[in-house]
Amino acid sequence: MASDAPTPTTPTGPPDTGRRPAWTERLGMPRGLAWGFLGVLVFMIGDGVESGYLSPYLAQEGLSAQRVAMLFTVYGITASVAAWLSGALSDLWGPRRVMMAGFGAWIGFQVLMLAIAVPSMNYPLLLLSYGLRGIGYPLFAFGFLVWIAATAPERRLGTAVGWFWFAFTGGLPTLGSLTASFLVPQIGAYRTLWFSLGLVVLGGLIALFLVRERTGFARLAPAGERPMATLFGSLALLGRNPRIGAGAVVRMINTVPEFGFLVCLPAFFTQTIGLSLAQWLRLLSVMFAVNIVFNLLFGALGDRFGWRRTVAWCGGFGCTVTSLLLYYVPTALGGQYALCLLVAGLFGATLAGYVPLSALMPSLAPAHKGQAMAALNLGAGASTFVGPALVAVFLGPLGVQGVIWIFAGLYALSGVLALWLRTPAERDAPPPVPAAPAAVGASEGV
Repeated sequence: MASDAPTPTTPTGPPDTGRRPAWTERLGMPRGLAWGFLGVLVFMIGDGVESGYLSPYLAQEGLSAQRVAMLFTVYGITASVAAWLSGALSDLWGPRRVMMAGFGAWIGFQVLMLAIAVPSMNYPLLLLSYGLRGIGYPLFAFGFLVWIAATAPERRLGTAVGWFWFAFTGGLPTLGSLTASFLVPQIGAYRTLWFSLGLVVLGGLIALFLVRERTGFARLAPAGERPMATLFGSLALLGRNPRIGAGAVVRMINTVPEFGFLVCLPAFFTQTIGLSLAQWLRLLSVMFAVNIVFNLLFGALGDRFGWRRTVAWCGGFGCTVTSLLLYYVPTALGGQYALCLLVAGLFGATLAGYVPLSALMPSLAPAHKGQAMAALNLGAGASTFVGPALVAVFLGPLGVQGVIWIFAGLYALSGVLALWLRTPAERDAPPPVPAAPAAVGASEGV
């Protein structure tokens, strides 16, 4: 069966110099970016420390469930705008400067939140500081993803983005939640948030000072292109290329439930199922520990067997089934922790099926790869507020069960849309020509 991944006839990144590749290149990491993957991992550990407990912590401090959901929604809106800007501004400024902007924003607004907003529980200031901190991680992490897309050879692009998502989800929420599960009982929830700031600083310094690959230091757009055309080109591309728009929707659906689950599942597993907070945080860590392993596997699988089919069947339709299992198995069998861990791991594995979408999207618009990545990142950012917003709207009337069915339906929709994401090379390929019938008597050597 032919793969829907492009053939390696037009590789991106630096030309082959004939030298022996470093061990990181043999693993599929682009030349010169290895420290960036480590920096993203450490940064996202810091960003992910709060992911499993911030919602119940703020509720314990007196915020209503609706206010908590609104706080996460505002955060998601700013994150979605920043995710789009990470691609558009990388074209304009270069990925490294975009990462620097995200690094500074995260630190500044986190200090404001922890020093003033949280101690006073001033809700407008919480909305301002936490909401604007949402611009930080998308600029930093997705700026690096654009750097990867601009540098990696196309034949290994699926594997390279697999390493990115390995680092990204290794931090948020996997190792971040695991870190919180040990620190919160020891030093308290508030001090743990300060500890997360230190991790973000460390990760940012690793990536920004140790990555020396030169592509990311300069703007990616052509020298003569006007700034506004560069900045808004990805939005125009959504209208010109419907497959880019569909791909952005698929990317949004990919993590809509993830961010929605972080709002509604902590209470479901701790209050309804009966797990302790530490057990819930470790369950979350197991879910995404499995996910980070499968990020690598599905990235490589997409390079070999087709990005589009991997996203549709392993991601979209796989998550349709496992998201339902994540609710019904614990509900039917109670708080049997081993089974809760099992279904959490299955969900984490299928969630990784979307990894090849980061390779597929720029191939849908080969002449506008930066703009295609901006559209992809717009979908990624939109999920951070759509997920909590769906929970805020439907949790009251439908309960957790109804929210789960909404998410499962979205996953099924994404599988259907992914099957439609054919690259220009696939769409333009001539149909196979049937073999000509053999001449009469040919078998006898006439």
